Amino acid sequence: MPPDRSANPVSHSRCKMTEIVLPNDTNGLGNMMGGRLLHLMDKCAAISAQRHAHRVCVTAAVDNVEFQSAIQEGEVVVIESHVNRAFHTSMEVELNVWAENPLEETERKCNRAFYTYVALDDEGAPVPVPDVQPETTKEQERYEAAAKRRDIRLVLAGRQGLDEASSLKEDMLTALQRSTDLPG
Repeated sequence: MPPDRSANPVSHSRCKMTEIVLPNDTNGLGNMMGGRLLHLMDKCAAISAQRHAHRVCVTAAVDNVEFQSAIQEGEVVVIESHVNRAFHTSMEVELNVWAENPLEETERKCNRAFYTYVALDDEGAPVPVPDVQPETTKEQERYEAAAKRRDIRLVLAGRQGLDEASSLKEDMLTALQRSTDLPG
């Protein structure tokens, strides 16, 4: 196993997968079945999580799956993932999905999702993971947004009180401040 690192860049966790959509991947309308796509997305996200943590990682949550455009039989699915942020033992992995039509040489964005993974030791217990080191402005924005999504998920699951959601407090205070600054 590679040595522990205090932080890994986002690029360390990047994964890109491609697969052609065949008839057995589709529903009666000729569209790729959502469950089949989620399966491929889970595999891609797992690779990103394991690259980041250097450990076996398991899916803990799937958030905000947005099916924006159906993927047709014969198209090529392109899935890209990377770790946005690491917490103590968990990581948020962002996935973006495109469909390529190789005959028309076109590409369109189809899906986006956020998966949470937990790194495990040899006995199956959660273990700490390295931090993420954002290297670009966009990566920094994703890093900060990941904390907010985590707080929302924990509050909605009843595992954290709204008063404990520190990343959300700032947004709520800013929103309140803006609302009091409005001309009335």
